[in-house]
Amino acid sequence: MSNTSGNPRSTSEYQAFDRRHHWHPFTDTKALNKKGTRVIVRADGVYLWDTDGNRILDGMAGLWCVNIGYGRKELCDAAYAQMLELPYYNSFFQTAHPPAIELSKILAEVTPAGLQYAFFTNSGSEANDTVVRLVRHYWSVRGQPSRDIIISRDNAYHGSTVAAASLGGMQPMHAQGGLPIPGVEHIMQPHYYLLGEGMDEKEFGLLAARALEEKIHALGKHRVAAFIAEPIQGAGGVIVPPSSYWPEIQRICREYEILLVADEVICGFGRTGEWFGTDYYGLQADLMPIAKGLSSGYLPIGAVMIGDKVAETVIESGGEFAHGYTYSGHPASCAVAIENIRILQRERIIEKAAQDVAPYFQKCLAEFSNHPLVGEVRGVGMFAGIELSADKRTRARFKPLGKAGTLCRDLCIENGLVMRAVGDRMILSPPLVITREQIDELIGKVAQSFDMTAKELGIQ
Repeated sequence: MSNTSGNPRSTSEYQAFDRRHHWHPFTDTKALNKKGTRVIVRADGVYLWDTDGNRILDGMAGLWCVNIGYGRKELCDAAYAQMLELPYYNSFFQTAHPPAIELSKILAEVTPAGLQYAFFTNSGSEANDTVVRLVRHYWSVRGQPSRDIIISRDNAYHGSTVAAASLGGMQPMHAQGGLPIPGVEHIMQPHYYLLGEGMDEKEFGLLAARALEEKIHALGKHRVAAFIAEPIQGAGGVIVPPSSYWPEIQRICREYEILLVADEVICGFGRTGEWFGTDYYGLQADLMPIAKGLSSGYLPIGAVMIGDKVAETVIESGGEFAHGYTYSGHPASCAVAIENIRILQRERIIEKAAQDVAPYFQKCLAEFSNHPLVGEVRGVGMFAGIELSADKRTRARFKPLGKAGTLCRDLCIENGLVMRAVGDRMILSPPLVITREQIDELIGKVAQSFDMTAKELGIQ
């Protein structure tokens, strides 16, 4: 609860300075300034504490990223030791340093087969900007520069920079800043609850996947460079595709020789119960953006894992790939990522979560299907989406959209739980190290918040 000079400030002082000087991402600043910022000062395990001493269970692992939990001293020690030895140097000018080299090797070992090269970035957004540049460069050096269109999905999220937000399919983001940029197209998302009413689930999965084939025909194969998708849509509401979806997508990509980009920024490093969502679905991606769980959020770092076909084509063509960042492969961030992966391996955190807490987490959440406010519960591994409905029998949506979600989110905080709202979809993605007892606590807070939300909205 102290400032940088060591003198404590009150919550109201922090809020006043925040109101005056700090512009928040994805925030209605006018509304926030009236309400006042919640100021988080400490974290440990799966819990946060604010300036008023309130303990809050972090059901979102920060922003889907703090997979090994807060307070792991080993990661702090790794950053400190690296900063003492080499606090910074870049990867330009035919230069490298041990942390970036070692992390590249480790990532080639833990990611799915065929992804042997790592291009480092500072975030998932930058990783997906890199994807756009690299995909188009790949086809250019292959003598097919007209293949410059990347197909994505409605309601996808791939970041908030200009290129990454264009890849995403969220209309509120596209409404600002003249997005999407040219050369990005979108197809339907595999959201069975929202779009598949009256259809067999596997039939719907094939329908959603074949929208890609239809789009390729409409655009012309000679124009299409790649298809990008999250194995499971995260920020869109934890949209779990039907089992028929991904095998058909893989078939289409191979048949039409377009690159498959599996965005693992959220799904990666254990969130699905496997190391990567591509492992969970048995996919073979040509490019794989990663971030978040790579360092468990302790320091900013991301990367694009590059498949052998793409890497070897570009390398053999010669010449410079004119792209990169000042902090690509930052030594301290790489050192933290290395130690984070070692902890995941040494303590078998992903395997233990998959075998024990993840099934328990999903089982407990599934019971909310009977709540009058809930239309559907869906999830895989250690994340889940809960669809709120004005009438669960007809799947009626709330008007205005987001009314129920915003109310429920705010009540969750009052009850000591971070649970995110995406429209009227409630999202949970706790640290992988959460215990069964803490899941019981989380479930109790969700139940309390749902009951209060239903009462406020007059739903019985």
